[in-house]
Amino acid sequence: MEEVDKILIHSLRLSGTDIPDEVQSIREFTTELIVEAVVRCLRVINPSVGGNLSHILPPGMSARFRIGMSLAQACQDLGYQGEVGYQTFLYSSEPEIRRLLLFLVEKLPRDASEDADQPVGKSTALHRAIAATIKEQLAVPWVPPSCRTPRLQLLQGSCLLKQFEARPLVLPLESGPSTGKVARERKDYFVKFLPPVSAQLPRPASFAPSLLENNVADLSEAQDWENEWKSQGLGSRMSPEEYRQWKHQRLQRRLLDQLRQACPQAGSAPQGATARDLTQFLGTFSAGQEPTGALAKGSRFTHTQRLAYKQEAEPPTQIQTLPVSRTSEQELQERQAAEVKALENELGRLVGQIEELAGQMATLGLTLTQVEGEVRQRQLGATELEQTLRVKGQTVQLLPDAENNMAKLQVVVESSAQRIIQLAAQWEKHRVPLIQEFRELKALHDSKELESSRRLSEIRELHERIRSTADEAKRKDDLYKQLVLEMESLPKDVSRSAYTQRILEIVSNISKQKEEITKILSDTKELQKEINSLTGKLDRTFAVTDELVFKDAKRDESVRKAYKYLAALHESCSQLIQTIEDTGTILREIRDLEEQIESETSKKTLSNLERILGDYRALKQENATLLSRTRET
Repeated sequence: MEEVDKILIHSLRLSGTDIPDEVQSIREFTTELIVEAVVRCLRVINPSVGGNLSHILPPGMSARFRIGMSLAQACQDLGYQGEVGYQTFLYSSEPEIRRLLLFLVEKLPRDASEDADQPVGKSTALHRAIAATIKEQLAVPWVPPSCRTPRLQLLQGSCLLKQFEARPLVLPLESGPSTGKVARERKDYFVKFLPPVSAQLPRPASFAPSLLENNVADLSEAQDWENEWKSQGLGSRMSPEEYRQWKHQRLQRRLLDQLRQACPQAGSAPQGATARDLTQFLGTFSAGQEPTGALAKGSRFTHTQRLAYKQEAEPPTQIQTLPVSRTSEQELQERQAAEVKALENELGRLVGQIEELAGQMATLGLTLTQVEGEVRQRQLGATELEQTLRVKGQTVQLLPDAENNMAKLQVVVESSAQRIIQLAAQWEKHRVPLIQEFRELKALHDSKELESSRRLSEIRELHERIRSTADEAKRKDDLYKQLVLEMESLPKDVSRSAYTQRILEIVSNISKQKEEITKILSDTKELQKEINSLTGKLDRTFAVTDELVFKDAKRDESVRKAYKYLAALHESCSQLIQTIEDTGTILREIRDLEEQIESETSKKTLSNLERILGDYRALKQENATLLSRTRET
């Protein structure tokens, strides 16, 4: 029991019970310590129940009885099958308290004493780390702001807290998004001109948030690419680089189509336009550039407007160059306001003209597109008419000599028919092996398709197995790190090998005891069999001897005396055997009584009786005090 008590005391200390170091067994537990241990265990098992109970035993007897009844009811609610009441805690016995504490320790959550083989998730490890950090911070006493060290200022102050603000970062790339290669100019930029990450941010406080945001974006992009590749890329029968390049080209084509639809003028561009056409097309939308081509020439009206604008723009320049000494500040402000108003009016007029010209250009573009479509349709119609006219012209040329031409045409038709028949026969000769080869190739293609599908499914299963194995390895790594932390947090004076050796010794002692008990039981069975056989043999021998001696006793007096002595000897032996059996029974009863006496002694019946009498006197005194107070009131 000593080893059991040590393990039980260690578990109670882990649950938060303050057990002194000198207490080494349950026999040394006091009433206050028992109540504290039970309440601590109940708080860990069920905080809603244990949180309402006090682990400190009050001095009043009535309050003690109420706490004892509450603890007994809580233990019964947990499923304790043994007999429990207020006397279990106030007038406890060692076996009852040991059984109750063992029950409560077994009911403790597995997080409090988790096995080494039990897997622990990331959330559990995170919760434990958070709980350890909060416990460490709560253990630090509060210090006034003027007396705080930098570490306490970090823990208890709020001035060092910064807002989570992430900014975009430019990082060197090892490969391009589509082709996988980085241009030499970009590499030179990364090496010579790209500033470090810390210099790209306006404030140092946004350094860590920006890195975290960039890392999350990279991880999300990698996960999206992995999911897309496994769902669509593998089925495309392309390599990852080819698939990326195909996606890039498809995106480029979509941009070109949308830009052509947005601007009808771009629809007249050649259909085979590529990235070069996109660059040229985007150049037409560049703002702030001088017009080129036909628009650069302009008309007499536009030249007149430009000259007028230049002439109107020249006086403000001349006004600005006037000396400041000739004009007062008020006149200068009024002049500037007038100039600003005139420029705003001119800007509004120009914007209106630009919008009007843009509308006219869009209308002309639509009209041009429609006209080009009509021209194409008319050209197609003219081509068809030319072919029809050519056929009719040849027919008209053949009309003067119609009979000869009909005969020649008949000969040509017959020769064409014979040639078609010959070609059909030749084609039939070639078609049969071609059809056979086609069927063989189709069967081979189907088998390869099935093989590729099977391998594709195997690849997907392999990917899933790799992912599950990686998750399992990561989970075991987390478990290993957590167990290492728990091992480091355990007290260093406790030797695991000593506990293991002691447990092995206990197991070996139990095995030896089992072997000895089995040996004793087998010896007892053998002795019982031997006794039974000897008793039967004795009874049979006595019966035979009695019969023989009784026959001779009728004729001889000496034999008659011998028969009497034989009967007396048999009776004495029977009484002796009965006396031995009674002695064994009495010895067993004595041992049972001694065990009962020892168990009753371990229950501290006398001390509990004295405590009950003392509590009874205290309760009577409390009742008398309360009665006197009620009479006084």
